[in-house]
Amino acid sequence: MSTRRLRSEDYNDYSSTEATPDGSPPEGINSFAAPSAYQRFGESNGTTWFQTLIHLVKGNIGTGLLGLPLAVKNAGIVLGPLSLLVMGIAAVHCMGILVKCAHRFCNKPFVDYGDAVMYGLEASPSAWLRTHAIWGRYIVGFFLILTQLGFCCVYFVFLADNLKQVISAANGTTNDCHSNKTTALTPTMDSRLFILSLLPFLVLLVYIQNLKFLSIFSMLANLAMLCSLLMINWYIITGIPDPSNLPLIAGWKTYPLFFGTAIFAFEGIGVVLPLENKMKNPRHFPVVLYVGMAIVTILYISLGTLGYLRFGASIQASITLNLPDCWLYQSVKLLYSIGIFFTYALQFYVPAEIIVPGAVSQVPERWALWVNLLLRTCLVCVTCLLAILIPRLDIVISLVGSVSSSALALIIPPLLEITTYYSDGLHPVTIAKDILISVLGFAGFVVGTYESLWALATPPISNTTSALVQ
Repeated sequence: MSTRRLRSEDYNDYSSTEATPDGSPPEGINSFAAPSAYQRFGESNGTTWFQTLIHLVKGNIGTGLLGLPLAVKNAGIVLGPLSLLVMGIAAVHCMGILVKCAHRFCNKPFVDYGDAVMYGLEASPSAWLRTHAIWGRYIVGFFLILTQLGFCCVYFVFLADNLKQVISAANGTTNDCHSNKTTALTPTMDSRLFILSLLPFLVLLVYIQNLKFLSIFSMLANLAMLCSLLMINWYIITGIPDPSNLPLIAGWKTYPLFFGTAIFAFEGIGVVLPLENKMKNPRHFPVVLYVGMAIVTILYISLGTLGYLRFGASIQASITLNLPDCWLYQSVKLLYSIGIFFTYALQFYVPAEIIVPGAVSQVPERWALWVNLLLRTCLVCVTCLLAILIPRLDIVISLVGSVSSSALALIIPPLLEITTYYSDGLHPVTIAKDILISVLGFAGFVVGTYESLWALATPPISNTTSALVQ
């Protein structure tokens, strides 16, 4: 296969070098940019800095955020928040590395994650790596598809679990939000049927293929999830019990589960370069990246810590499942579910842009649209089928994070920096730093995957949603 990215006239979602940038952010943000460091232009009809910020925040805040209180439980009330901070700094640093390495090849019309790794290997002093550089793109493409479709599988399960809980408790839902117990649940249809019922709506959603148009849905999702998070945080901070009985540091056996869940939450690296390449002025993207990820990291640490303080040992895979069955907090579950529903399209965008263009380019033009829609439908059906086979949401989140997210977020970017800049006389401290991050990421990959598979094979302890709400 040629090293040039397969594209057709129907796939113009990525930026080119032919347009003049406009739609700049405010002057304050411009002052942080370094125009001389990056001369690639964006699309004249691309996204503005604010739309890109919306996409970036939305692409990182999803079900992983709601699973962080359980992750903090698996690490300890002190070790958990500290580990989240360190992991957040490392993940954002690796995103910055990827963007910097992509800028190195700014003479190319488009550079995605796979291209950056391939070009980085071509710049390597090793002849063997230069000869096999194309495999860098293949490996990244594999992990991107695995990670993003894994996110989509989790979204199916999350939506089904929350909808089932809301419907099951509908007859007993009251206006009293201070009850110590959730309502006894009315028997309802199996969660797998809820997953199937979501399938046609998500299929229609992924037919929207333009990032700029998706920003409307992304904004709606952000607003819905913001309202939900505000109400969740209000419920949490108004009833935090004495935390003295919570372990400062949890057992070593559960820490790998923390790693998998945390890196699952922080793995937004797959949408970084597509968002940058779609901007009207990509030179402003580094500022958007650091501002957006700072917001995300603060949200992660605060909700993860406060959620565990509030619910303690009874915390569930998603904190929404711990909320009381009153109308106010049932609406919170529904609002966040609406946000996750629209997030599905943004996470689906990345694997679709890897798989669909290459397949469409092999068929006559009159069949291009039908092949496009058919492939998108099949991919959604695959995520739906895998979601039906998922028995435990929390363990599968950790597994997806350990297997694929760790590779994309922590292992590959530091190695890319070494191969890209080694010939320029990379400082030994930088090399040591990159190797350390990659080794820690690989250790988390191995141990986290093992512990997740072991926990997945272990029969789960019965923990229904009628558990006590402390």
